[in-house]
Amino acid sequence: MSRDQIFSLLILVACFLGCASGIQSQCYDLKLSEEYAEAYAFPKQCMTALHDQRGRAFLYTANLTHGLTIYDIELAGLAEVMNIPTSDMDDLAVTSIWQEGDYLYAALGDHFSDNENSGMAIIDVSDPQLATVKDVWKRSSANGGAGIVRVSGNHAFLGAMQHGLVILDITNKSDIQFVSEFVPDVNYPESNPDPAKYNARGMDIRDELVYLCYDAGGVRIIDVSDVNNPSEKGRYSLPALNGLPRAYNNCVVSGNYLYVAIDYCGMEILDVSDPASVTQVAWWNEWNCETAENNWFNSPGHTNEISYLPDCNIIGMSAGKSEAVFVDVGDPQNPFLCSTFGNTSNSQGTWGISVYEDVFYLGYIFVPLGIPFFSNYGGVKAVSVDHSCALSVGDLKQSSHLTTFYDPTLDHLVVNTGDIKTPEIIISVHDMLGRQLIRQALDEGRTIGLNRTVSGPVVVTAEWGGIMEHHWVAIP
Repeated sequence: MSRDQIFSLLILVACFLGCASGIQSQCYDLKLSEEYAEAYAFPKQCMTALHDQRGRAFLYTANLTHGLTIYDIELAGLAEVMNIPTSDMDDLAVTSIWQEGDYLYAALGDHFSDNENSGMAIIDVSDPQLATVKDVWKRSSANGGAGIVRVSGNHAFLGAMQHGLVILDITNKSDIQFVSEFVPDVNYPESNPDPAKYNARGMDIRDELVYLCYDAGGVRIIDVSDVNNPSEKGRYSLPALNGLPRAYNNCVVSGNYLYVAIDYCGMEILDVSDPASVTQVAWWNEWNCETAENNWFNSPGHTNEISYLPDCNIIGMSAGKSEAVFVDVGDPQNPFLCSTFGNTSNSQGTWGISVYEDVFYLGYIFVPLGIPFFSNYGGVKAVSVDHSCALSVGDLKQSSHLTTFYDPTLDHLVVNTGDIKTPEIIISVHDMLGRQLIRQALDEGRTIGLNRTVSGPVVVTAEWGGIMEHHWVAIP
């Protein structure tokens, strides 16, 4: 079967299933397959795992007191390339990692302990097999650790637990400079709370706004347009949890929506189009956390890290002893559980999750005391998505002629034509139901202007000189 025939068949199947079900979901018939797993000997933990963002066959894992491990994943399974010990990072545990270009940014400081500083390391992975630590920054006071790090431009944003948001200048990778620190008010959503429960745990960044998950303090939206003077522009916390434990753990922003993992209470979807007036769009509350029958200690699941596969409109979350849950958000007002991985009876519990192309990477931790869940398994697992929506990162995306992507700064589709000399290339864009949204000649700038009716996974078709190519692109 030709590529064009495959494309046509997928469009017809998507149309049929979407129309038959009455929804435009990408979640139907989603199948998950374990690609490989690496079990650790106690007490080594995998807080989170991250595929190399440059497309190279390497996996990075944050392993607390066992430092940072780099694996070669060219073949099925994991082959350890090297380990960077905590002794190379000021003796601080590695809790979370992020990659921009040739550099990894590691959040440092065990947040399960009250005795570690908050810190961050920059690691050169231009050659992952010869990775080196460029510099380490460490906060002077030894308490709290760090939960997350994200990067935007020349600045790193560190979730420093009780110390709030720390902003670092990373222009010189060998000389990290402190810029500022912002600790949100703890007197929200309750007055005179226990400050130990207010921690900068998770975040996402867009358009000079940091969406900070502040644990018992809900979500805070922080304006960092002036990195020397960050300021809070909005806040939100679920009223149904007043008087109950709450933990806003991590989030991801897409379009006007913020998807937030809130521990034993599942996930909230928030409209953040106006930071000063955040509103709830939907609440995926699978475990009925606000009822007397459920509480933080006996909940079947605890959502923590969160990742988004936009081509499939799927949010994946690590879920403690429920391991991983996958929620369809094709209609943000009506999220629903479309698949799970693992179960509650095998004594295996997750902390982290990330996604790269069509594979989710799960980080497992040991929780011998059973608070809030029991887990006697530490390690990493790779779980692939088997569905037509995931072909956007597979066969239909590969091309020897063109590359296509969405540029959010211009709100344009960009088509890189390489060495093609043809003066006219016709571009058409179809949604997942096969409806044509755009058809026009590619302009000299090789871009296609969009209007706001275009969103979600789309198929971009390029035609020139009797050749036709198809590319799947996610439009937020």
